[in-house]
Amino acid sequence: MYRSLFPRDAFAELDRLQREMQRAFEVSPSIRGFGRGGFPALNVGGTPQSVEIYAFAPGLDPATVEVHLERGVLSLSGERQSPLSAPAEKTIAHINERFAGRFRRVISLPDDIDPNAVTAHYRDGVLHISIKRRESAQPRRINIQ
Repeated sequence: MYRSLFPRDAFAELDRLQREMQRAFEVSPSIRGFGRGGFPALNVGGTPQSVEIYAFAPGLDPATVEVHLERGVLSLSGERQSPLSAPAEKTIAHINERFAGRFRRVISLPDDIDPNAVTAHYRDGVLHISIKRRESAQPRRINIQ
């Protein structure tokens, strides 16, 4: 009969500890946002005409997400409810890897954005925010006379 020296949960605990240690040494917020591990996951990019931000947040009610743009800083905040947090029932979670609770992400944006030209759409669990750049900042061809 084979018997392990370590219970199975010890390795899961070591894995969790390693993730927490890595998270502690990640880069702080900067022009590119947070490092890995924040919720919602973000893709930030740009074109000559706009800055494009994609926040991957499946299962959220778009009415509960707040998007603010102030002085070149975009912030996303809200709350994600856990399907296991029904107070009337005594639910025991054996594995709960899905994030639940309040969240906030902050992104510094370039100076050439137009704060009056922002659109946000939520579809299929992806929040897409598009911010136009100022007309004066967009590249243009100058004719030589």
